Amino acid sequence: MLLALGLILVPLIRDLPLGHSTRIGLLAWLLVALALYWMYQGMGYRPLLLLQLLIFSVAATLLSAKVLLVIVDVNQVRFLRVVARWLIVLGALSAVANLLGMLVGLVQRRHPH
Repeated sequence: MLLALGLILVPLIRDLPLGHSTRIGLLAWLLVALALYWMYQGMGYRPLLLLQLLIFSVAATLLSAKVLLVIVDVNQVRFLRVVARWLIVLGALSAVANLLGMLVGLVQRRHPH
């Protein structure tokens, strides 16, 4: 699912005629949806999923706030995009850790020692 998001949706979002913050915001909201899906399906380590969901939600909220502030002509909020980008990277690292944990659990269930 994470690979599909990276291979299909990211290039599609990149080609949309939107601003940089809006594109990153859409990606952040997609990552929130992915974390919610993983929680709904019972996949991964729940505390890490909750942290991942929190990080992606804060990033998406910051970017949505930046877009709204730019709409009302407040243009000096570039730091919101920078903070949100770092939060997305941090959340992606937690998603990778969660994915690795799921793969290790799958291998251990298939090959019990």
